[in-house]
Amino acid sequence: MLSEKHIGFIGAGNMAEALIRGLVKPSGVVPQAQIAASDTSNNRLTLIGDTYNIRTYQENKAVIESSEVIILAVKPQVIHAVLQEIAASVDETKLVISIAAGVKIERIQQILPTARVVRTMPNIAALVHAAMTAISAGARATQEDMETASDIFNAVGESVIVEEKLMDAVTGLSGSGPSYIFHIINALADAGVKVGFSREIALKLARQTVFGSAKMAIETNEHPMKLRDMVTSPGGTSITGVYMLERDGVTAALINAVEAATRRSQELGG
Repeated sequence: MLSEKHIGFIGAGNMAEALIRGLVKPSGVVPQAQIAASDTSNNRLTLIGDTYNIRTYQENKAVIESSEVIILAVKPQVIHAVLQEIAASVDETKLVISIAAGVKIERIQQILPTARVVRTMPNIAALVHAAMTAISAGARATQEDMETASDIFNAVGESVIVEEKLMDAVTGLSGSGPSYIFHIINALADAGVKVGFSREIALKLARQTVFGSAKMAIETNEHPMKLRDMVTSPGGTSITGVYMLERDGVTAALINAVEAATRRSQELGG
């Protein structure tokens, strides 16, 4: 059970904080005494420690020694140095979960050969407990390890298990996806201003419309085209707007955006 695990975070940035908050507040999935974090910033450690009442350390080794589950929450450009530093302290008893974008399991396993490794790709909505996270298993990871990883990320949203070869596509769709949606919200607000609303009211209308539509799609589990048909009455305003979206290539633009972001993720990952 997750509530019995000791979880350590190497890196205490925004994503680590979102996960810590999800684990300890408000549900109390994991007791605060069982969570530890390390970071290069003393200010960051003080903030995390005081806010969530967890143990903090300047040394990564102290986190590893006190934890069964290690979450690598560091930037991809420093992960090699971090892995080299902790290698001597990590053995087959440790589950290592990476959230470093673009870093393949093989690269981690080369430096931590006996560890059980799981790779994940959460998105920024973890900050509001509405993340979508994809999870991939390394060769040594067990079914229990995958359940542990899923439970951790379900504390800040939803998760899905995918093959690692699809992680770049995950980056293109759900990893980068919030940026597309923010762009759409802004475009809808611009349209609202164009037809006469103040910016404040236009943004409120756009934000709540996107939120409500997503909530309806999730809670009904209906195909989005069926939901769209519920709104688009014959000869009405909605079908007129949908026609313009199709005429101007919005569907193709979104597909192209996901494909381009996927390719870029592949390039960055080498």
